[in-house]
This record gives sequence, structure tokens and C-alpha cells, in this order.
Amino acid sequence: MNQKNETSLLTNKSKTLFIVLVLGLVLLTGSTANGQPWQGKKSPSCKALRSMARVYLAFGDYTKASTLAEQALTLARTTEASDSELCLCLIDLAYIYDNQGRLSEAERMCDLGLQLQEKIYYPKHPYIAYTLRILSSIYQGQGRYRDARLVLERAIAIMLDSHSADDKAMASFKVDFAKLLVAQGNFADAQSYYKQALASINSSYGPNHLYTAGVNCDVARLYLLQGRYAEAESLINQALAIQEKTYGQDSHLLAPAWLTMAKIYQAKKDYAQAEKLLQKALLVVQKKCGCEHPLTGRILSSLGQLYIASERYDKAESVCQQAVKVLESSLGTENDYTAKALNNLARLYIHQGKYSEAQNLCLTARNTLVRIFDQNHPNVTEVLATMAQLRQKAGNILEVAQLQQ
Repeated sequence: MNQKNETSLLTNKSKTLFIVLVLGLVLLTGSTANGQPWQGKKSPSCKALRSMARVYLAFGDYTKASTLAEQALTLARTTEASDSELCLCLIDLAYIYDNQGRLSEAERMCDLGLQLQEKIYYPKHPYIAYTLRILSSIYQGQGRYRDARLVLERAIAIMLDSHSADDKAMASFKVDFAKLLVAQGNFADAQSYYKQALASINSSYGPNHLYTAGVNCDVARLYLLQGRYAEAESLINQALAIQEKTYGQDSHLLAPAWLTMAKIYQAKKDYAQAEKLLQKALLVVQKKCGCEHPLTGRILSSLGQLYIASERYDKAESVCQQAVKVLESSLGTENDYTAKALNNLARLYIHQGKYSEAQNLCLTARNTLVRIFDQNHPNVTEVLATMAQLRQKAGNILEVAQLQQ
């Protein structure tokens, strides 16, 4: 099995196949497959542990996945496994930690795996490119978009050394680059990359494949940011229908799609439906991923934004404050999601007449976003709009004079 298959999610398998795989591994290894001590006569191999970890990862059970992957890494280290096996253990764990929001640990595992790969393989080996994709994802989660782009460009250059630009193996790299461009506010180029990738993905996987649905969710988010609400809604509904067939209607893995759908409802001023989706997302993500997961913070931030838009300021305050707390704890202060949450809280404080507090939050958010992106990024523009609102509301109050200075 090559590393492309080793490091990719098992999203093209059915639930039945996953269960059969787990049961088969249990019978072969005598294990419980849930992180508990192994009681069979034969100890599990690193590969068996990693395979089982991926089963849980595919359905978002990150706790069990990380437990098994950590066991695999410990086994690889203590039994002097081959460098290639140790490398896979490190990279698998990096991928799992990334999904758990444990970004510092994910980066450390990925760096170790990459160093080992560069020792094992030649410099432009495709395996290295796939690992660089994971590292780019980790950097994006940390708000390090410039670093993420450099790493991803290196990965694409490696792939193009042995693949043509329209090879189906390039599709996932184009999707990653499109997502990065969206984050950086370059919507036109992002749309072009998505179009190229989807042409290959639709012919390779088909329009009803789970991976295709995931990419269409990303495209729907782009349409949302472009104000193309009808197109976004149509696309996200199609993608959700496919995802629900595999994950079920109440899976936390649907939360990113629910976030996009909620913003579409909010744009249409259907606040009741938007709140219903966000509350559902918050409940399942907190239950499965924990109250301190970055996705929990993002949902709280969206919920606070919704309450402000619908003028429910009494509900907004605690939610906005909680969003800032979770995002600062999980992602740090130098992160665009944290800055956006600060901007939401500033908007609320303006309505409450807390102008000095709003001013401080706006300045912090703006400075953070300018460091991450540049002065022309859409998120910076949003903060500037909040600052303009502050000036309008506060009039000639002392805080405004200080802000102008």
C-alpha cells in the first residue's frame, strides 16, 4: 500500500465495511480495538493499530483514533520498527492531532515524520508531497497562511515532477490550494482551482461520492463569501444529502456544512433556521470533540454573530465572550478566527455603549489580521466597518477621539 492510500481518509468505504474491518482485526489480534489492554495470544502489529485508528478517524472518533495511533507509535519505537513504519506512525498521528485541534502536537509529529521521509526517500518523492499537504493544513489551522502556502507550493512542485498538471492525483492538491486562496481572500483564483479539481474528481469518483460532496461543501462556502447565496444553498443541500447517507443526520462531521448553511439562512434573514442549525452543531461538536475544540469556538462565534444580526444582544454577550475564550485557548491570539470573534464582541459592546472596550478589541483584531494577511483582506475590511460604526455611534465621546488619534 503506498502512502497516498496510507494517509488518505477511508471516506469511500461503507459503514458495514468498516465494522467488518474492525471485527477482522479484533479476531486477528485478540484486541478490544478500543484502546483497552490487549488480551489475545498475539500482540497487534503497528500496521494493525494504525488501520484501526483510521477506522475511528474516518467517522470522527478522534479520541479512540489517537489512542490507537499513539499505541502504534510507542510499539514502533520500542520494537525498533523500520524507518518507513515509524514514519507512517508519526504522520498518522499528526493527521489525527490536526483533526483534534491539537495543532502544536500535530506540527511536531509532522515535522518528525517529514524529516524521516526525507532520509528514506529521494527529495521529490510523492510521499513527501502528501506529508507537506498535512503540514500545510496544520499551518492553516494555526493562522500561518503564508507558511501554509509555501509548503503547499513545494508539495505541488514535487508532484508535478512526476505527474502532469491534469493528472487525477493533482486534484486533492488543487482543492487544498483553493481552500488556502479562499482563506487569503483571493476568491477568483480559488474558484478556478476548484473548477479544475472538480473536473477530475467528478470523472474519478463520481458526483455522488463522499469526497466529491466534501469538496462541494467547500465550493458552497466560497459562493457564500461571494454573495451567491442561491448557488451556495443548492450546492450545500446536495452535498449534505450525500454526507448524511454515510454519517447519519446527526453526525458532528456535518458541522462544517451546517455552519455554511446557517450563514446562508442568516443572509436570508431566516434567523430561526440559522439558530437551529448552529445550536445543533454546537451540541454534537461539544459532545464529540469537547468544549475547547477550535470548531466549538467557531460555532460559538457564528452563533454570537447571528444574535447580534438579529438584535438579541442579551444572548449575544455570553456566547461571544465564550467564543473568544475557546479560540484564544485552542488557536492562540494570532489567529484569524480569534480576531473575527473579537470583532463580534466589539460590535456587541458598541450596542451596549462600551465604547472604550470596543475600541481596544477592534484595534487588536485589526492589527492581528493585518499581520496574518494584509490591509486589503476582507476580514480587515469587516473590522474597519466595525470601527466606522463605533465612530458613528460614539459621536464626539472621548473614546472616539482616542481612536482617531
